[in-house]
Amino acid sequence: MSRQFSKTELVEQLRELGIQPGGVLVVHSSFRAVRPIEGGPHGLIDALQEALGPEGTLVIPSWTGDSDSPFDPVCTPADPDLGVTADLFWRRPEVVRSEHCFAFAASGPRAHEIVSGPLPLPPHIPNSPIGKVHDADGQVLLLGVNHDANTTVHLAEIMADVPYRIPYYVTVLQKGRPMRIDYGENDSCCQRFTFVDDWMRDRGLQKEGSVGHARARLVRSRDVVNIVTEKLGDDRLTFLHPPDFGCEECDLARKSLGG
Repeated sequence: MSRQFSKTELVEQLRELGIQPGGVLVVHSSFRAVRPIEGGPHGLIDALQEALGPEGTLVIPSWTGDSDSPFDPVCTPADPDLGVTADLFWRRPEVVRSEHCFAFAASGPRAHEIVSGPLPLPPHIPNSPIGKVHDADGQVLLLGVNHDANTTVHLAEIMADVPYRIPYYVTVLQKGRPMRIDYGENDSCCQRFTFVDDWMRDRGLQKEGSVGHARARLVRSRDVVNIVTEKLGDDRLTFLHPPDFGCEECDLARKSLGG
């Protein structure tokens, strides 16, 4: 059985990796990759908050995967795909959560600033929580996951004006009644987001190490956006598998291009 890391050890690993005390940090994580650690998922959250310090702001995705039910920030669970840490984080008393279904949750001095705002359509526009992390010159920490889980890449797609949109819908309450809103999202299978790993590493803009038992990657949000928009400037379909690959999601994205 793997040894258990203490919270103190986690904080040391996070600081050695380059977490900026007093900064804004968005975290995408797989607790399965990090464990076992002291205190379980709450121990990981505690370590992240301690590494950031009292002036730092911790941001974790908190959206729902349910398109058919109106979102309630008080009781709607986070999408199971986000993992146990994300679903426990928004429930903590010091945490605030967005009021829309593309929610992020945050703790710290800039929490309200990051998570507030109306429903963003598509979900990762500059006025979304992930866009506000970028504006705040925040960092992105990937714990046990690669850039295919990095929501900031979707922000970069929007800023690069990629032409594909997959049809989706959400259900919201308007005047107490459920109402469906249809929209198009810059989406695909996201597997080719892992290209970002080499792009960042090649330019020395990605710090890597271990946090618990997980491989960790730490980058600046603005560096991700700058490099991805540059690459998409050369080919705005970089993240889509070729037509003969057999990827249903990427094929649907290509279909939205017309012609």
